[in-house]
Amino acid sequence: MTDDATTAAGATGTLGYEQARDELIEVVRRLEAGGTTLEESLALWERGEELAKVCRHWLEGARARLDAALAGPAAEGREDEKDEGADGS
Repeated sequence: MTDDATTAAGATGTLGYEQARDELIEVVRRLEAGGTTLEESLALWERGEELAKVCRHWLEGARARLDAALAGPAAEGREDEKDEGADGS
């Protein structure tokens, strides 16, 4: 990996969801507006792909936390039912 790519990857890894989303919106806007060279367009597209991965990572993490939170009370309720049945009450 080049120094520029390493720096970009490191910077992308530290972005929060909102930062990555906002930058991705700007990248898409610039690509849709046109007027860039092929090399600039490719660089923007690659940056957009990196940003999309960051957003996807944050969203998957949020989904996992939500699923765990929703499963938590249900799983605890099943454990309580097992405990009640084990002592014969």
